[in-house]
Amino acid sequence: MKFLRIVILSVFWFGYVNGQIKLPIDAVYQRAYLQKTRDTSGKPGVNYWQNHSDYSIKVKFNPATRLLSGHVNITYTNNSSDTLKEVWFKLYPNLYKKGTPRKSKIAEADLGKGVAIQNFTVNDKVVSAYQITGTNMTVKVPALFPNKKLTFSIDYSYTLNKGSHIRTGQVDDGAYFIAYFFPRIAVYDDVDGWNKYPYNGAEEFYNDFDNFKSEITVPKNFSIWATGDLVNAQEVYQPQIVTKMKLAARVDTVVNVINEDELKNHLVTTQKDVNTFKFEAKNVTDFVFALSDHYLWKSTSLAVDSVTKRRTRVDAAFNPAHKDFYEVIDFARKTVHAMSYVFPKWPFPYQHETIFDGLDQMEYPMMVNDNPLQNRTDAITLTDHEIFHTMFPFYMGTNETKYGWMDEGWATIGEWTISPLIDSTIVDEYGIQPTASSSGSKNDTPIMTLTPDLVGGAAFTNTYPKPGLAYLFIKDYLGETKFNFALHNYINNWHGKHPMPYDFFNSINTGAGENLNWFWKRWFFYGGVTDIAITAVDKTSDGYTITIENKSLKPLPVDLTLRYENGEEQKLHYSIAVWKNDEQKTIATVKTTELLKKVVLGSAHVPDKDKSDNSFSVK
Repeated sequence: MKFLRIVILSVFWFGYVNGQIKLPIDAVYQRAYLQKTRDTSGKPGVNYWQNHSDYSIKVKFNPATRLLSGHVNITYTNNSSDTLKEVWFKLYPNLYKKGTPRKSKIAEADLGKGVAIQNFTVNDKVVSAYQITGTNMTVKVPALFPNKKLTFSIDYSYTLNKGSHIRTGQVDDGAYFIAYFFPRIAVYDDVDGWNKYPYNGAEEFYNDFDNFKSEITVPKNFSIWATGDLVNAQEVYQPQIVTKMKLAARVDTVVNVINEDELKNHLVTTQKDVNTFKFEAKNVTDFVFALSDHYLWKSTSLAVDSVTKRRTRVDAAFNPAHKDFYEVIDFARKTVHAMSYVFPKWPFPYQHETIFDGLDQMEYPMMVNDNPLQNRTDAITLTDHEIFHTMFPFYMGTNETKYGWMDEGWATIGEWTISPLIDSTIVDEYGIQPTASSSGSKNDTPIMTLTPDLVGGAAFTNTYPKPGLAYLFIKDYLGETKFNFALHNYINNWHGKHPMPYDFFNSINTGAGENLNWFWKRWFFYGGVTDIAITAVDKTSDGYTITIENKSLKPLPVDLTLRYENGEEQKLHYSIAVWKNDEQKTIATVKTTELLKKVVLGSAHVPDKDKSDNSFSVK
């Protein structure tokens, strides 16, 4: 268990500046503003910087033994104003090393020796003074001055996990999803310095934007899908496979790049003993790959930018026994289209996206590792949720380890928004009821509580539905056009960089042209029950007045269904604007000559803990 650092609201200053609400702010962010690495407008400051690495990776993977042997060269550039005398690395496979502290459950049979370092040099000089603690590794280095570089070379190996599949590992006999497989340099940023949080299997990741050149050697008949571009397709695939890959990148229809006959007759890869697949990826936060000797491959593409006509290829690689995956290519294509043209209405930023049939529900740059599902709705929501992560955290390099809500909240509203576009019968209420029922409980902490400190149900609600609802309510309040402008301001400011929570709040405020801190403060910095009620329905001379009470601190939309004696029904909707000035009650005025029979409060995306007061019969 890590050092506990719960957000204590009383240590912060709530107040008004020039008539505007001021958000509570920690000292590390105040320092960033003083140093001008970040700006209160939401933009990166004039002194903003981030460090960078160029990775050259060569690995051999033996599916029979699951042994991965690798060599990595890293050129690390220190763009900070600090002189670094040590460098922190992440050894994520050590999650499966005996003795490593972890939150995720791993079977005893899956625990091993972790990453073995055979050779380690810094600027071509052998070093042995490195320390491995769990998934972190530190090494003393010659003073790395600002704007200077260091070169690291590491030979290493480890055995990929067969069971206890946590985001990576063997899928079946002949399929493997391999992530976090190389020693990588941790983020050093202007807020916290080195990212020293160890990986424990629960919280997710925080990585720099780096360049990767990777060579992956596997036995014949194994195809590989990975982050980045395959640059030697003609060397590893047979001619008809290459032809179909190129076709899929040009057409809107689905191409069966690998079919069952080709698998059966070994007509997929070049029939050498081993093949080396070469990939290149630039300015991405991670590199992963997956392989199989028996997966089908369906592929299609679409124009994601109406101006440049740039196309993105969408792939589905899957076990033919998993029937739900035959439709996944369609779900994925529609998700990429919706992201580009509907929400967030931003051209899909990468050249391809692969959905791989694995054992998890996890996202990576240009890759998704999704388990097969029996329920079609679940398959749709899982597919669009994971692909939506392409924007957050991969295009926007958020710190998932500390602020999981900065990416999962967006994937959640993306799921709510896009799923009905794929299937109009879907009403996705993912996380709404848990948010309502757990609100006000002992584990109901503010969204701004650091992710490693979350306990109980809050680890889910604070990360997924609560921020998703906040984004949804602000979208409703601002209206689609204004909201998109504000969101695009945030994306323009921070894509390819490392935004923190205040950069988001301030970017949206600036883009919206109004101070929304009245909402951010109540939704992100307070806990407490979410409850709304009808307290009265009164007849007036020309209709009715309906009194609604918000029993919580959080602004909630008001959705009313009015049922009349004549059988007619009327819907009324009020955005969170009705609570902007801290009112606890709002009144809806209905002008009608018809007799009102019943009023019902609520909708699918309003978390209401006590619904017993949501219905009012008019006498």
